[in-house]
Amino acid sequence: MRRALALLVAGALATGLAACKPPPTDETLTREAPVAEPVFASAPLPSPEAEGAVWAKSAKAADRIVYGIPGEPALIALACDRAAGTLTITRFAPADEGAEAMLALIGNGHVGRLPVDATEAGKLRVWQGTHDAASEEWEPLAGPRKLTATLPGAGMVELAPSPLPMELVETCRAVSG
Repeated sequence: MRRALALLVAGALATGLAACKPPPTDETLTREAPVAEPVFASAPLPSPEAEGAVWAKSAKAADRIVYGIPGEPALIALACDRAAGTLTITRFAPADEGAEAMLALIGNGHVGRLPVDATEAGKLRVWQGTHDAASEEWEPLAGPRKLTATLPGAGMVELAPSPLPMELVETCRAVSG
């Protein structure tokens, strides 16, 4: 009984002490938090016009092809590094410094997702990624149908069918394997 009485008194004291503390206030919410400097990505670009665009062998290098409207700057380039057994895809669209994205190749019954980074190219910064030529991510380039190359913030490029992209992929695979 004494024990029960002692517990009852201890509980009453604890409740009484808690009641002596002031309630929480909103005063601390009036303090201003340091303002973080906003970081924004560039505004998204519209998809480029690609009607009449074709794949062509590059005048810059034997193991490189470009896609674009004849007489205008290329929209996409694909190059093979035979020694490394890799392919590099370049999407010629402005890229923010330090930016990273996934370029999606969709078509011919396949979907390829290729990581690309903002890469310095002369005075410009463009999207570029280098990947193993043996990767199945290149399979959308194989086949007789149109495909698309989509890059978040840089739009979608419709790619006309051509044997050149997959010929380059196969050549690069043959020398690397």
